[in-house]
Amino acid sequence: MRTFFYLTVVFFSFQSCSPTLSPFTERLVEENRWSERDLKKIQFYLSEDIVLTRELGGSASEIISGEIKMINGRRVEQVIMKKGTAGVLMFSPKQERMAVSFEEGGDERYLMFGSNSKAKGHYLLLAKEWNRRIGKVTYEGKLYRVQGKSAYAGLMVDLKRLNKTIYDARRASGRTVEN
Repeated sequence: MRTFFYLTVVFFSFQSCSPTLSPFTERLVEENRWSERDLKKIQFYLSEDIVLTRELGGSASEIISGEIKMINGRRVEQVIMKKGTAGVLMFSPKQERMAVSFEEGGDERYLMFGSNSKAKGHYLLLAKEWNRRIGKVTYEGKLYRVQGKSAYAGLMVDLKRLNKTIYDARRASGRTVEN
């Protein structure tokens, strides 16, 4: 019984340390009046897995990131970013658009996210074009396909961490008239 109690305490201790993630929205940006400089200080996380896939031709041998797989007899490169992967803002080309990077290794390793009015202003993955649930995105200067749940991937933030306010308080002891 005592072991169960200690395991329960340890479990809840780790639970309280883990981030409580919430969708990153245009409303958050407006309410906090965050500039691009402020946004670069925020830690972003992915809400869903993103799998980037591109078919390689016979002469393609340059693989910088990702892995090579054979799918239906074709060589494809995949870059997999798991749900919860941490990312940082690289730049914001215009209002309500953000280039976020989820891996080291170059300034071209980013994906574009934008505020989506149909999704309550959540910042979701942007693509050059969407055809049903298949999109085409640019990553490292190359064209990749995304499909499935990746189409609904968005940015998340730890609101507890963002809303931490440091208070410097003291209690006034009062003053009396000197005689």
